[in-house]
Amino acid sequence: MSVVAPDPVLEAGTTSTLAACPDVAVTLPGEQPAVVVMLVDRFARAELDMLHAARDTASRPAVVLVAGELNPAEALHALAAGARGLLRRRDADGQRLARAVCAAARGDCTVPPDLLDQLLEHSAAARAVGDLPGPWAAAGLSDRERSVLQMVADGHETSEIARCLAYSQRTVTTIVHDITQRFRLRNRAHAVAYALRAGLL
Repeated sequence: MSVVAPDPVLEAGTTSTLAACPDVAVTLPGEQPAVVVMLVDRFARAELDMLHAARDTASRPAVVLVAGELNPAEALHALAAGARGLLRRRDADGQRLARAVCAAARGDCTVPPDLLDQLLEHSAAARAVGDLPGPWAAAGLSDRERSVLQMVADGHETSEIARCLAYSQRTVTTIVHDITQRFRLRNRAHAVAYALRAGLL
């Protein structure tokens, strides 16, 4: 386990707290961690980049995100990007943080109950009306982007998508490119996987 934080004092303090837990082993210099604890104030684009960077290593560590505040849209982005634990800083005492780290190491996911309730409520509302409610739409895709990405997910080529949706091939390519750039995704397949995991398709 290793800790990443913008404040070196906070990073050192959190590392020391977790090192005192018998079930948590702190990674030594040069070792690849199985879990990375990432401490942030808010989860915005820069923090999303940090999460991708933490995951994009040889060991593909699980990430436990500890944020000052997390709304459903931010939680959705974090989970879709690969976070395996979400905690608000006010709730992240040593015991809870250690439990989240151990759960992430086992492949389990930890989400605060109230935040999980909000995510489930949004998901249920989206299914009921056949669309995404406000926070999900804000976190996700426009109708046009969802239509294109749904066809990509169904295995259609760019030319087929353009013909079916009455767009030019260039427009389809631009839409897919915009999605991958906005969410820091690697390619079409990664975009589809992200949208499916986030419940956007």
